[in-house]
Amino acid sequence: MAKIAKRTRIAREAFAGKDLITVEDAVALIKKAASAKFDETVEVAMNLGVDPRHADQMVRGVVTLPAGTGKVVRVAVFARGAKADEAKAAGADIVGAEDLMETIQSGKIEFDRCIATPDMMPLVGRLGKILGPRNLMPNPKVGTVTMDVKTAVAAAKGGEVQFKVEKAGVIHAGVGKVSFTDADLATNIRAFVDAVSRAKPSGAKGAYLKKVSVSSTMGPGVSLDLASATAK
Repeated sequence: MAKIAKRTRIAREAFAGKDLITVEDAVALIKKAASAKFDETVEVAMNLGVDPRHADQMVRGVVTLPAGTGKVVRVAVFARGAKADEAKAAGADIVGAEDLMETIQSGKIEFDRCIATPDMMPLVGRLGKILGPRNLMPNPKVGTVTMDVKTAVAAAKGGEVQFKVEKAGVIHAGVGKVSFTDADLATNIRAFVDAVSRAKPSGAKGAYLKKVSVSSTMGPGVSLDLASATAK
């Protein structure tokens, strides 16, 4: 514990007085401070000027990060027949119908993304109370209810990140690993911020992007200069 406390203190000291900095400076700072024995995830947190309790202020979407996520994504697909075969060929980890539903109902959830063909949604709908809170419920708005199973599986495996605003108006997601190059992390951060910016709902009033912060899994966070974070 003493070593962890010392690492935390050193990291916090390195971050002291540094706020509203460029994406490049933030990436360099985070990578230098990352000292865990595993490849930490670089995370983005965005404070938005929305109240998601109102339907016209809900923010939800999906973005494919240019440099990928660095994470192995396990994909489950609800499909039958030819579409089930297509899912398996595309690299889906779990494919099924009633059998998959029963597995999930038993509490065994061994996947990070769930995709379904439209005809399977009456079946999948029974799992709303299980998959919904885990943000795993297939949804046509983010491309996880589709007949194009091959593309959906490839996207899930290839760096696609879903986002959804939480009650406090915050969105957060992993956008890479500290082992990524500085340039790849900066590109991913801007791609994510841009996707959330473009998902601005019609009911949002006043300032939409209020604060953007980045951190590593075990490190402190630092806020970004919004002009740098949204630069093209």
